Amino acid sequence: MKRLLVLGGGTAGTMVVNKLRPRLSRDEWQITVVDQRDVHYYQPGYLFIPFGAYTPDEVVKPTQRFIPEGVDLVHGEIDRVDSESNQVLLADGTALDYDQLVIATGTTPRPAETPGMDEGEWRKSIHEFYTHEGATALGEKLKTWEGGRLVVHIVDMPIKCPVAPLEFTFLADSFFREHGIRDQVEIVYVTPLPGAFTKPIASQHLGGMLDERKVELEADFMVESIDPEAKTLISYDEREVPFDLLVTIPLNMGADFVARSGLGDDLNYVKVDKQTFLSTQHDNIFAIGDASNIPASKAGSVAHFAVDIFTHNFLRHIDGLPMDEKFDGHANCFIESGDGKGMLIDFNYDTEPMTGKYPLPGIGPFSLLKETELNHWGKLMFRWIYWNVLLPGRDLPLPALMSMAGKDVPDEDAS
Repeated sequence: MKRLLVLGGGTAGTMVVNKLRPRLSRDEWQITVVDQRDVHYYQPGYLFIPFGAYTPDEVVKPTQRFIPEGVDLVHGEIDRVDSESNQVLLADGTALDYDQLVIATGTTPRPAETPGMDEGEWRKSIHEFYTHEGATALGEKLKTWEGGRLVVHIVDMPIKCPVAPLEFTFLADSFFREHGIRDQVEIVYVTPLPGAFTKPIASQHLGGMLDERKVELEADFMVESIDPEAKTLISYDEREVPFDLLVTIPLNMGADFVARSGLGDDLNYVKVDKQTFLSTQHDNIFAIGDASNIPASKAGSVAHFAVDIFTHNFLRHIDGLPMDEKFDGHANCFIESGDGKGMLIDFNYDTEPMTGKYPLPGIGPFSLLKETELNHWGKLMFRWIYWNVLLPGRDLPLPALMSMAGKDVPDEDAS
């Protein structure tokens, strides 16, 4: 009996076992998932909790519900991977053997990595919404906050869902207007990047959105520390940004066991081939979703498209055949822009977001790089698709590789 071990029962790990269990003989392959939690979180929903659009309970379901029959679920903390003996060691001393290993343990915010972030004012005037607990606490804060200087801040890239900080900013603007206190709120968007939108076409079409909402931009800001008593962000070049309420996206890092196992980069992301997800060090270890170091957006759509490519390649790999499908970094993301509207971007490793229609040329029904109500409803509809189509491993009629169909390709010869 051969053993497939999947570390992580989140988005990518759950999709992997649901895709592979029907394709691997139960007489030949045992499949086991290891996860610390017994609940599964719909993480895109965290964005809506602070504004009361979702309750905390609406984004949580039991993990076991999405693990298919014929797959074992082990609850436990992972200590390390022993790649020499093909074993995963758990914190309680349990050793799990594997023939093939898939690491899908994602990425998590690390507030302790920034001096002053989780000291004194943590969950008081300093908040985050990248965890269930954080989004819930921020929602309670916004219920009674009467205004002041709101700073939305990104420590560094990469982060889960890179557009979420912008979405939070747009939704905050809309939220405060709806509650009649927008005039009492100053909003500042602080980013380590050179701008809110860094790709030329997106910047051309969307670059004025912060100005239209009277949001101040502080770009190229690399935070060195936070002074919780003075309520100030301090950069390495000694710039200071004061706040009354700080909504920060802490440094995101992969799981600590990745570092202990010698499999990761400086941020604990597993080093893999960006087209096949195979470890650059071991031919029986893969990393999928946010756990890998591929230069793609750390978003659920990437995990979905990547798992489709991975499934095909994995089945060939275990049969000793070349992995002949190459992932292109395909990602698409709905971007909430407030007031019941949203945008959509579709891109990959080599192609920046463009205008056009998606997924059908000329028909859509979704518009790229354009605010529409339908894009907003597409974002909300995704929650049902996530629970009922993506996690169970059912096919979604969207190509895994990015298509140029429907996109308005700029004329390179145009002046």
